[in-house]
Amino acid sequence: MSYSDFKTLEDVKKKFGVSINSSGSLFANIEQTKASEQLTAVLNENISLALNINTEKARSEMIIAPVLIEVRKLLERKVSLFSGLEFNVDEKLGLTGYCDFILSKSPDQVFIEFPVVCIVEAKNENIKSGYAQCMAEMIAAEMYNKKKSFSAQSILGVVTTGSNWRFLKLEQNTIYIDYEEYLISQIDIILSVFVKVINSISDKNLTNNSS
Repeated sequence: MSYSDFKTLEDVKKKFGVSINSSGSLFANIEQTKASEQLTAVLNENISLALNINTEKARSEMIIAPVLIEVRKLLERKVSLFSGLEFNVDEKLGLTGYCDFILSKSPDQVFIEFPVVCIVEAKNENIKSGYAQCMAEMIAAEMYNKKKSFSAQSILGVVTTGSNWRFLKLEQNTIYIDYEEYLISQIDIILSVFVKVINSISDKNLTNNSS
């Protein structure tokens, strides 16, 4: 079993005993972070092309990756970005396999040190189809951090088609699904969520107890 084998919210709830809450807006009235002129130009060029090609690969390369690279730049490259990386945490629980994207609260671009954001590309342009896989990856990230004695109040999850973005948050054994779904035209809000959540994690938590 791997992350992609988790298909429904019930799969996740039964396997890990988490609660799921989808009743509220997670990032209402967030202070917006302005997208750079470079990202704006890239998206203006790429979005219509990616949507017309209409494959997961095109959306990933032309829309999702540039947005995540912008997040890394906004955070002064103090975070690392991984794409298509194998992230095996617990084989018995099915927490193995490849993740579409992971953001780590560490500048180390060779190894995943402190995963804090898991991004899943929605299949068949269906945001809900990616919820269970994203939740499994978020749970794996939390387990990984605990094993390494890293501390984060929450793990951010994202399910996206490139054109649509939905945020999730794992905190104290509850997974919250944002009531709001953001369009890529709302790129300033999308960037703001990433920056707010990652900046809320103190750098002191990067020092683990084994060092």
